[in-house]
Amino acid sequence: MTDSLTIALAQVNPTVGALPANGELIRRARAEAAARGADLVVFPELSVCGYPPEDLVLKPFFMDRVEALVQALAAETADGGPGLLVGAPWRVDGKRHNAALLLDGGAVAAVRVKHDLPNYGPFDEKRVFSPGPLPGPVNFRGVRLGVMVCEDMWTPDVAETLAETGAEILVVPNGSPFERNKADTRLNLAVARVTETGLPLVYLNQVGGQDELVFDGASFVLNADRSVAAQLPAFREHVAITHWQRAGDGWVASSSEFTPPPGDEEATYQAMVLGLRDYVEKNRFAGVILGMSGGVDSAISATVAVDALGADRVHCVMMPSPYTSRESLEDAAECAELIGARIDSIAIEPAMKAYESMLAPFFAGRDPDITEENLQSRARGMTLMALSNKFGAMVLSTGNKSEMSVGYATLYGDMCGGYSVLKDVYKTMVYRLCRWRNDNLPTGARGPAGRVIPERILTKAPTAELKPNQTDQDTLPPYDELDDILECLVENDLSIAEIVARGHGRETVERVWRMLDRAEYKRRQAPPGVKVTRRSFGKDRRYPITSGFLSLAKEG
Repeated sequence: MTDSLTIALAQVNPTVGALPANGELIRRARAEAAARGADLVVFPELSVCGYPPEDLVLKPFFMDRVEALVQALAAETADGGPGLLVGAPWRVDGKRHNAALLLDGGAVAAVRVKHDLPNYGPFDEKRVFSPGPLPGPVNFRGVRLGVMVCEDMWTPDVAETLAETGAEILVVPNGSPFERNKADTRLNLAVARVTETGLPLVYLNQVGGQDELVFDGASFVLNADRSVAAQLPAFREHVAITHWQRAGDGWVASSSEFTPPPGDEEATYQAMVLGLRDYVEKNRFAGVILGMSGGVDSAISATVAVDALGADRVHCVMMPSPYTSRESLEDAAECAELIGARIDSIAIEPAMKAYESMLAPFFAGRDPDITEENLQSRARGMTLMALSNKFGAMVLSTGNKSEMSVGYATLYGDMCGGYSVLKDVYKTMVYRLCRWRNDNLPTGARGPAGRVIPERILTKAPTAELKPNQTDQDTLPPYDELDDILECLVENDLSIAEIVARGHGRETVERVWRMLDRAEYKRRQAPPGVKVTRRSFGKDRRYPITSGFLSLAKEG
């Protein structure tokens, strides 16, 4: 009987579809774990192909390549070194499964397939995978491991079955995306499974950005008494070694490393940095370019970009119009100087005059209105896209969730771009992030320490500066009020009556709902961006563009 076991937790950052690179990632982690005396190395969910692979798994030749890589990795375990528990799409009896594969002794020693397939929010696994049966444990060198793949931990059934069939340690490979305050949910669910089964639990999560999702790692180990034996860092790759000893009828992990989880602002900021860094790096963009207005959104977006990529890969561009204030130009220049980024100025007045001349015969007899305001925004968008095309940097959009919710953005203008770090961040949170970053240098940031957002940017009234003396509150409710109403509508699906009961005026609530509803067509054309809340726009929240429900909702 085996009385001791050393398990390595490989919190790695795979790239979807990059099979050779992911194979090398797994090999490097195994070599490090072997040098540190590991018997088994556990990897995240679908680590061989990256998560989520979406429709790639529908291609038979992709599955062929995955299986060939798994067999090659399995053959390498014949060297007597540590075994591997890797995640991969796997075919069993002609069906595709999301599987955890135990590789040991030169072969695929065991296969366990995911039982509970998520089909909500950003997940649609039932579309591409078949569910597996309730699993039994796998035997690894005399220890019975109960393998649960990600969602299998969120309900009691799989853990209960594993405990009843003799599992000694629960092992949970995950591809669990970051959301604000989700870490507590994960820990509470893990504690529930430990309490129900009386078994210790290893929770191993992926790290890295994949399109709009960011995986935060933050893996951990719980003993059967629910004490935390290990807590890995969030938002960075890491290989941790855990030492286990048999104690009576069970197993105990000795206390090892503990990295305190980040707070709300730090976690959100780190998610934005990692999401942008991986989107740029994995898609091989040279860097980013963005419009620098002197406002809070472009200031924090530029700061995140510098922290993610380094100042030499961030190009800020001021694009003043006749309505741009001197203060805005000064604030934009000061922010760029503080973060060390290049900043240039391209006046858009010649473009405004050209459009005015072109359209004059058709606009004759009509007063200027939002049309002319939008032309300014589109001139800026065209300018940034031209620079992007010429020099290869990706345009970074700077709109926040408050604006995107109510359509306070211009299609083919400030909405243009390849990615947005603020897409799922409300305006009030933008201010909190700015103040947090002024006081903190995040771990791994490539930008400078100290103040990076000028104080005047944080205290002046937000404005698009598309006409004289304009402020956002000419069009929108105050952001404190707006964001609370939006969170009620978007994240919590509350009725008008329920939101009014929170102290908001009914007319204001109906107006915000109407703006939210009407802006759906714009959001469908928005760039991807980092998901940080439970209901980001896109895969999380799928509403029809054409809908007559608002009139019925008013009756509530």
